[in-house]
Amino acid sequence: MTVLIELGDDRGVPLDERQAPPPVSPGWRVAALVAVCALLGGAAPAARPTPQVGLTVPPRATVLGAGPLLLVVDPDPSPPTLSAYDAAAPDGPPRWRVTVPPAAGWFAEVAGDLLLLVERDQVRGARATTARSMRTGQPVWRRPERVYAAGDAAVAVSEVRSAAEPGRRVEGTVHGVDQATGATRWSVPLPSTAVLRPLPGRVLLVQDDGLTRLFDARDGTERGRGRLPPADYGPDNPQVVGAHLVLRHPSGDAVALTGYDLPGLVPRWQASAQPGELTLRPCQGLICGQDEQGRWAIDAGTGVRVWTWPAGARWRTVPGPRSATETLVVLGMAADGGRSLVATVGRDGRRVFAVLPAGLSDCRRVGAGLICRDGTARLTFWPLDAR
Repeated sequence: MTVLIELGDDRGVPLDERQAPPPVSPGWRVAALVAVCALLGGAAPAARPTPQVGLTVPPRATVLGAGPLLLVVDPDPSPPTLSAYDAAAPDGPPRWRVTVPPAAGWFAEVAGDLLLLVERDQVRGARATTARSMRTGQPVWRRPERVYAAGDAAVAVSEVRSAAEPGRRVEGTVHGVDQATGATRWSVPLPSTAVLRPLPGRVLLVQDDGLTRLFDARDGTERGRGRLPPADYGPDNPQVVGAHLVLRHPSGDAVALTGYDLPGLVPRWQASAQPGELTLRPCQGLICGQDEQGRWAIDAGTGVRVWTWPAGARWRTVPGPRSATETLVVLGMAADGGRSLVATVGRDGRRVFAVLPAGLSDCRRVGAGLICRDGTARLTFWPLDAR
Protein backbone atom coordinates (compact mmCIF):
# COMPACT_ATOMS: atom_id res chain seq x y z
CA MET A 1 0.00 0.00 0.00
CA THR A 2 1.64 3.21 -1.16
CA VAL A 3 0.46 6.74 -0.55
CA LEU A 4 2.53 9.25 -2.49
CA ILE A 5 2.88 12.71 -0.98
CA GLU A 6 4.09 14.74 -3.94
CA LEU A 7 7.10 16.86 -2.96
CA GLY A 8 6.76 19.12 -6.00
CA ASP A 9 9.55 21.26 -7.38
CA ASP A 10 11.11 21.94 -4.02
CA ARG A 11 12.16 18.35 -3.44
CA GLY A 12 13.08 17.19 0.04
CA VAL A 13 14.11 13.92 1.56
CA PRO A 14 11.16 12.12 3.15
CA LEU A 15 11.57 10.87 6.68
CA ASP A 16 12.66 7.24 7.04
CA GLU A 17 9.97 4.78 7.92
CA ARG A 18 10.45 3.81 11.55
CA GLN A 19 8.75 1.41 13.92
CA ALA A 20 7.18 3.04 16.95
CA PRO A 21 9.75 3.07 19.79
CA PRO A 22 9.16 1.21 23.05
CA PRO A 23 7.61 3.17 25.94
CA VAL A 24 9.94 5.98 26.96
CA SER A 25 11.26 5.74 30.51
CA PRO A 26 11.12 8.77 32.85
CA GLY A 27 14.89 9.07 32.54
CA TRP A 28 14.68 9.30 28.77
CA ARG A 29 11.93 11.90 29.06
CA VAL A 30 14.19 14.05 31.24
CA ALA A 31 17.12 13.59 28.86
CA ALA A 32 14.99 14.55 25.87
CA LEU A 33 13.67 17.63 27.66
CA VAL A 34 17.20 18.70 28.57
CA ALA A 35 18.31 18.28 24.94
CA VAL A 36 15.40 20.34 23.64
CA CYS A 37 16.02 23.08 26.19
CA ALA A 38 19.66 23.16 25.17
CA LEU A 39 18.64 23.65 21.55
CA LEU A 40 16.27 26.40 22.61
CA GLY A 41 19.03 28.18 24.47
CA GLY A 42 17.11 28.14 27.76
CA ALA A 43 13.76 29.16 26.27
CA ALA A 44 10.51 27.36 27.01
CA PRO A 45 10.56 23.69 25.95
CA ALA A 46 9.18 22.68 22.57
CA ALA A 47 5.45 22.07 22.52
CA ARG A 48 3.67 18.93 21.46
CA PRO A 49 1.12 20.09 18.88
CA THR A 50 -2.24 18.36 18.80
CA PRO A 51 -2.97 16.79 15.41
CA GLN A 52 -6.28 17.14 13.68
CA VAL A 53 -7.91 13.85 12.78
CA GLY A 54 -6.62 12.97 9.36
CA LEU A 55 -8.40 11.56 6.39
CA THR A 56 -7.80 8.08 5.05
CA VAL A 57 -6.72 8.24 1.43
CA PRO A 58 -6.89 5.57 -1.29
CA PRO A 59 -3.94 3.14 -1.45
CA ARG A 60 -2.19 4.64 -4.52
CA ALA A 61 -3.27 8.23 -4.02
CA THR A 62 -1.08 11.26 -4.65
CA VAL A 63 -1.38 14.04 -2.08
CA LEU A 64 -0.69 17.65 -3.09
CA GLY A 65 -0.70 20.99 -1.31
CA ALA A 66 -1.84 24.12 -3.13
CA GLY A 67 -2.46 27.28 -1.11
CA PRO A 68 -5.36 26.61 1.30
CA LEU A 69 -6.21 23.30 -0.37
CA LEU A 70 -5.14 19.75 0.35
CA LEU A 71 -5.58 17.78 -2.88
CA VAL A 72 -5.91 14.01 -3.21
CA VAL A 73 -5.64 12.39 -6.63
CA ASP A 74 -6.94 8.82 -6.80
CA PRO A 75 -5.53 7.18 -9.95
CA ASP A 76 -7.55 3.94 -9.69
CA PRO A 77 -10.97 5.03 -11.01
CA SER A 78 -11.33 5.53 -14.73
CA PRO A 79 -10.94 8.44 -15.11
CA PRO A 80 -8.97 9.39 -11.96
CA THR A 81 -10.56 11.71 -9.40
CA LEU A 82 -9.24 14.89 -7.78
CA SER A 83 -10.66 15.81 -4.35
CA ALA A 84 -10.00 19.13 -2.60
CA TYR A 85 -10.07 19.50 1.19
CA ASP A 86 -9.53 22.42 3.51
CA ALA A 87 -5.84 22.07 4.45
CA ALA A 88 -6.55 23.38 7.96
CA ALA A 89 -9.38 20.88 8.53
CA PRO A 90 -8.62 17.83 6.39
CA ASP A 91 -11.02 15.63 8.37
CA GLY A 92 -14.01 17.51 6.95
CA PRO A 93 -15.88 16.70 3.74
CA PRO A 94 -14.22 17.62 0.45
CA ARG A 95 -14.92 21.08 -0.91
CA TRP A 96 -15.28 19.50 -4.33
CA ARG A 97 -14.42 16.39 -6.33
CA VAL A 98 -13.85 16.22 -10.11
CA THR A 99 -12.41 13.80 -12.65
CA VAL A 100 -9.00 14.43 -14.25
CA PRO A 101 -7.13 12.96 -17.26
CA PRO A 102 -4.92 9.94 -16.50
CA ALA A 103 -1.24 10.68 -15.85
CA ALA A 104 1.81 9.13 -14.21
CA GLY A 105 1.95 11.95 -11.64
CA TRP A 106 0.66 15.41 -10.83
CA PHE A 107 1.86 18.73 -9.43
CA ALA A 108 -0.28 21.68 -8.32
CA GLU A 109 0.16 25.36 -7.49
CA VAL A 110 -2.02 28.46 -7.24
CA ALA A 111 -2.03 31.42 -9.64
CA GLY A 112 -4.51 34.05 -8.51
CA ASP A 113 -7.95 32.42 -8.48
CA LEU A 114 -6.76 29.41 -10.48
CA LEU A 115 -5.44 26.01 -9.52
CA LEU A 116 -2.76 24.93 -12.00
CA LEU A 117 -2.73 21.12 -12.16
CA VAL A 118 0.30 19.81 -14.07
CA GLU A 119 0.19 16.30 -15.49
CA ARG A 120 3.50 14.40 -15.49
CA ASP A 121 4.66 11.49 -17.64
CA GLN A 122 6.64 8.41 -16.63
CA VAL A 123 9.94 10.35 -16.32
CA ARG A 124 8.24 13.14 -14.31
CA GLY A 125 8.26 15.53 -17.25
CA ALA A 126 5.35 17.95 -17.61
CA ARG A 127 2.91 16.77 -20.28
CA ALA A 128 0.12 19.35 -19.97
CA THR A 129 -1.45 21.83 -17.53
CA THR A 130 -5.12 22.36 -16.75
CA ALA A 131 -6.23 25.57 -15.02
CA ARG A 132 -9.13 24.88 -12.68
CA SER A 133 -11.35 27.02 -10.51
CA MET A 134 -10.13 27.08 -6.92
CA ARG A 135 -13.77 27.28 -5.83
CA THR A 136 -15.28 24.42 -7.84
CA GLY A 137 -12.43 22.46 -9.44
CA GLN A 138 -14.01 22.83 -12.86
CA PRO A 139 -11.58 23.28 -15.79
CA VAL A 140 -11.16 26.83 -17.13
CA TRP A 141 -8.58 26.16 -19.83
CA ARG A 142 -5.83 23.69 -20.77
CA ARG A 143 -2.42 24.04 -22.44
CA PRO A 144 -0.01 21.36 -23.74
CA GLU A 145 2.94 22.79 -21.75
CA ARG A 146 4.10 23.33 -18.21
CA VAL A 147 2.39 26.44 -16.85
CA TYR A 148 4.11 28.24 -13.97
CA ALA A 149 2.55 30.66 -11.51
CA ALA A 150 4.38 34.00 -11.38
CA GLY A 151 2.48 35.61 -8.53
CA ASP A 152 -0.96 36.37 -9.91
CA ALA A 153 0.31 35.93 -13.48
CA ALA A 154 1.19 32.74 -15.37
CA VAL A 155 3.70 31.69 -18.04
CA ALA A 156 3.85 28.55 -20.17
CA VAL A 157 6.90 26.81 -21.63
CA SER A 158 8.04 23.35 -22.73
CA GLU A 159 10.40 21.47 -20.44
CA VAL A 160 13.49 19.72 -21.78
CA ARG A 161 12.77 16.00 -21.58
CA SER A 162 15.27 14.37 -19.25
CA ALA A 163 14.96 11.20 -17.20
CA ALA A 164 17.89 12.26 -15.00
CA GLU A 165 16.82 15.85 -14.23
CA PRO A 166 13.17 16.40 -15.17
CA GLY A 167 12.01 19.99 -15.15
CA ARG A 168 15.51 21.43 -14.78
CA ARG A 169 15.57 23.32 -18.09
CA VAL A 170 13.09 24.71 -20.60
CA GLU A 171 13.23 25.22 -24.36
CA GLY A 172 11.30 26.65 -27.30
CA THR A 173 9.27 29.76 -26.50
CA VAL A 174 8.08 31.28 -23.23
CA HIS A 175 4.45 32.40 -23.43
CA GLY A 176 2.63 34.80 -21.13
CA VAL A 177 -0.82 33.33 -20.46
CA ASP A 178 -4.13 35.16 -20.20
CA GLN A 179 -5.56 33.72 -17.00
CA ALA A 180 -9.16 34.19 -18.06
CA THR A 181 -8.87 32.26 -21.33
CA GLY A 182 -5.49 30.50 -21.41
CA ALA A 183 -4.60 32.33 -24.63
CA THR A 184 -1.08 33.57 -25.30
CA ARG A 185 -0.60 37.28 -24.48
CA TRP A 186 3.10 37.59 -25.30
CA SER A 187 5.99 35.38 -26.38
CA VAL A 188 9.78 35.29 -25.98
CA PRO A 189 11.71 32.77 -28.10
CA LEU A 190 14.67 30.95 -26.55
CA PRO A 191 17.74 30.43 -28.81
CA SER A 192 18.87 27.55 -26.56
CA THR A 193 17.78 25.75 -23.46
CA ALA A 194 17.43 27.92 -20.37
CA VAL A 195 16.50 27.98 -16.70
CA LEU A 196 13.20 29.71 -15.90
CA ARG A 197 12.57 31.21 -12.46
CA PRO A 198 9.01 32.44 -11.96
CA LEU A 199 8.89 35.31 -9.45
CA PRO A 200 5.96 37.40 -8.18
CA GLY A 201 4.96 39.38 -11.28
CA ARG A 202 8.28 38.64 -13.01
CA VAL A 203 10.07 35.92 -14.94
CA LEU A 204 13.83 35.38 -14.88
CA LEU A 205 15.42 33.54 -17.82
CA VAL A 206 19.03 32.31 -17.66
CA GLN A 207 20.33 30.93 -20.96
CA ASP A 208 23.12 28.37 -21.33
CA ASP A 209 25.58 31.10 -22.36
CA GLY A 210 24.85 33.13 -19.20
CA LEU A 211 22.65 35.77 -20.86
CA THR A 212 20.05 36.59 -18.19
CA ARG A 213 16.88 38.58 -18.77
CA LEU A 214 14.13 39.73 -16.43
CA PHE A 215 10.61 40.12 -17.87
CA ASP A 216 7.33 41.51 -16.61
CA ALA A 217 5.10 38.42 -16.35
CA ARG A 218 1.97 40.38 -17.25
CA ASP A 219 2.97 41.97 -20.57
CA GLY A 220 6.39 40.49 -21.44
CA THR A 221 8.26 43.79 -21.17
CA GLU A 222 11.98 43.24 -20.64
CA ARG A 223 12.95 44.95 -17.37
CA GLY A 224 16.65 44.15 -17.30
CA ARG A 225 19.43 42.03 -18.72
CA GLY A 226 23.02 41.06 -18.04
CA ARG A 227 25.45 38.18 -18.32
CA LEU A 228 26.29 35.79 -15.52
CA PRO A 229 29.54 33.81 -15.23
CA PRO A 230 29.52 30.10 -16.15
CA ALA A 231 27.74 28.05 -13.49
CA ASP A 232 25.57 25.02 -12.92
CA TYR A 233 22.36 26.90 -13.69
CA GLY A 234 19.23 25.20 -12.40
CA PRO A 235 15.93 25.75 -10.57
CA ASP A 236 17.90 26.44 -7.37
CA ASN A 237 20.74 28.48 -8.91
CA PRO A 238 20.54 31.46 -9.09
CA GLN A 239 18.30 32.43 -6.18
CA VAL A 240 16.33 35.70 -6.03
CA VAL A 241 15.25 37.65 -2.96
CA GLY A 242 13.48 40.93 -3.65
CA ALA A 243 15.75 43.10 -5.83
CA HIS A 244 18.79 40.86 -5.38
CA LEU A 245 20.10 37.78 -7.21
CA VAL A 246 22.69 35.39 -5.75
CA LEU A 247 24.61 32.96 -7.98
CA ARG A 248 26.76 30.00 -6.95
CA HIS A 249 29.58 29.50 -9.47
CA PRO A 250 33.18 28.29 -9.88
CA SER A 251 35.93 30.84 -9.18
CA GLY A 252 39.30 29.40 -10.15
CA ASP A 253 39.68 26.20 -8.13
CA ALA A 254 37.17 27.38 -5.52
CA VAL A 255 33.44 28.09 -5.29
CA ALA A 256 32.05 31.60 -4.93
CA LEU A 257 28.75 33.32 -4.29
CA THR A 258 28.18 36.57 -6.17
CA GLY A 259 25.37 38.99 -5.50
CA TYR A 260 23.75 41.15 -8.18
CA ASP A 261 21.20 43.96 -8.10
CA LEU A 262 18.03 43.59 -10.14
CA PRO A 263 16.86 44.50 -12.68
CA GLY A 264 20.21 45.63 -14.11
CA LEU A 265 22.25 42.59 -12.91
CA VAL A 266 25.02 44.83 -11.55
CA PRO A 267 27.49 42.77 -9.42
CA ARG A 268 27.64 44.07 -5.84
CA TRP A 269 29.61 41.56 -3.77
CA GLN A 270 31.39 38.22 -3.84
CA ALA A 271 32.13 35.72 -1.07
CA SER A 272 33.80 32.32 -0.96
CA ALA A 273 31.72 29.21 -0.34
CA GLN A 274 32.57 25.77 0.98
CA PRO A 275 33.33 23.19 -1.73
CA GLY A 276 31.01 20.22 -1.94
CA GLU A 277 27.26 20.05 -1.72
CA LEU A 278 25.63 23.42 -1.11
CA THR A 279 21.91 24.23 -1.06
CA LEU A 280 20.62 27.80 -1.17
CA ARG A 281 17.04 28.81 -0.41
CA PRO A 282 15.32 32.14 0.26
CA CYS A 283 14.14 32.43 3.85
CA GLN A 284 12.36 35.45 5.31
CA GLY A 285 14.22 37.95 3.11
CA LEU A 286 17.62 36.28 3.46
CA ILE A 287 19.50 33.60 1.55
CA CYS A 288 19.76 30.53 3.77
CA GLY A 289 22.49 28.03 2.95
CA GLN A 290 23.15 24.45 3.97
CA ASP A 291 26.51 22.77 3.42
CA GLU A 292 28.59 20.09 5.10
CA GLN A 293 29.60 22.57 7.81
CA GLY A 294 26.06 23.47 8.88
CA ARG A 295 23.40 26.06 8.09
CA TRP A 296 23.89 29.80 7.76
CA ALA A 297 22.24 32.89 6.31
CA ILE A 298 23.51 35.90 4.38
CA ASP A 299 22.02 39.25 3.44
CA ALA A 300 21.32 38.97 -0.31
CA GLY A 301 22.10 42.67 -0.84
CA THR A 302 25.49 42.75 0.89
CA GLY A 303 26.72 39.16 1.28
CA VAL A 304 27.19 39.74 5.02
CA ARG A 305 26.68 36.61 7.10
CA VAL A 306 23.77 37.11 9.51
CA TRP A 307 24.00 33.90 11.57
CA THR A 308 25.44 30.39 11.59
CA TRP A 309 24.09 27.10 12.95
CA PRO A 310 26.73 24.32 12.79
CA ALA A 311 24.33 21.61 14.01
CA GLY A 312 21.84 22.55 11.30
CA ALA A 313 23.55 20.31 8.74
CA ARG A 314 21.78 17.35 10.36
CA TRP A 315 18.30 18.90 10.04
CA ARG A 316 16.18 18.28 6.94
CA THR A 317 14.14 20.96 5.21
CA VAL A 318 10.44 20.16 4.96
CA PRO A 319 9.30 20.56 1.34
CA GLY A 320 6.53 23.00 0.55
CA PRO A 321 5.69 26.16 -1.36
CA ARG A 322 8.58 28.46 -2.24
CA SER A 323 8.34 31.90 -0.72
CA ALA A 324 11.16 34.36 -0.21
CA THR A 325 9.30 36.01 2.69
CA GLU A 326 8.52 32.92 4.79
CA THR A 327 10.68 30.90 7.14
CA LEU A 328 11.90 27.41 6.31
CA VAL A 329 10.57 24.54 8.41
CA VAL A 330 13.15 21.86 9.29
CA LEU A 331 13.03 18.53 11.12
CA GLY A 332 15.68 17.07 13.40
CA MET A 333 15.98 13.91 15.46
CA ALA A 334 14.95 14.13 19.12
CA ALA A 335 17.15 12.65 21.84
CA ASP A 336 15.06 9.48 22.08
CA GLY A 337 15.87 8.58 18.48
CA GLY A 338 12.22 8.28 17.43
CA ARG A 339 10.44 11.61 17.69
CA SER A 340 11.18 14.63 15.51
CA LEU A 341 11.95 18.17 16.59
CA VAL A 342 10.42 20.92 14.45
CA ALA A 343 12.15 24.26 13.95
CA THR A 344 11.89 27.32 11.77
CA VAL A 345 14.86 28.97 10.10
CA GLY A 346 14.61 32.65 9.20
CA ARG A 347 15.88 36.14 9.81
CA ASP A 348 16.51 35.53 13.52
CA GLY A 349 18.13 32.13 13.07
CA ARG A 350 16.56 28.89 14.19
CA ARG A 351 13.68 28.43 16.63
CA VAL A 352 12.83 24.94 17.87
CA PHE A 353 9.15 24.99 18.81
CA ALA A 354 7.50 21.58 18.50
CA VAL A 355 7.99 17.84 18.92
CA LEU A 356 6.27 15.31 16.64
CA PRO A 357 5.70 11.69 17.68
CA ALA A 358 7.55 8.74 16.22
CA GLY A 359 6.16 6.92 13.20
CA LEU A 360 5.41 9.93 10.98
CA SER A 361 6.83 10.12 7.46
CA ASP A 362 6.59 12.07 4.21
CA CYS A 363 5.84 15.37 5.96
CA ARG A 364 5.36 18.50 3.87
CA ARG A 365 4.26 22.04 4.61
CA VAL A 366 0.67 22.77 3.59
CA GLY A 367 -1.11 25.94 4.63
CA ALA A 368 -0.35 26.74 8.28
CA GLY A 369 0.93 23.31 9.26
CA LEU A 370 2.39 19.97 8.26
CA ILE A 371 0.69 17.09 6.54
CA CYS A 372 2.32 13.76 7.44
CA ARG A 373 1.66 10.08 6.85
CA ASP A 374 1.32 8.01 10.02
CA GLY A 375 2.49 4.65 8.66
CA THR A 376 -0.92 3.69 7.31
CA ALA A 377 -3.06 5.26 4.62
CA ARG A 378 -4.07 8.02 7.02
CA LEU A 379 -2.84 11.62 6.78
CA THR A 380 -2.68 13.88 9.82
CA PHE A 381 -2.50 17.67 9.91
CA TRP A 382 -0.24 19.25 12.54
CA PRO A 383 -0.94 22.96 13.12
CA LEU A 384 2.33 24.79 13.58
CA ASP A 385 3.26 28.14 15.01
CA ALA A 386 5.88 28.64 12.28
CA ARG A 387 6.70 32.31 12.77
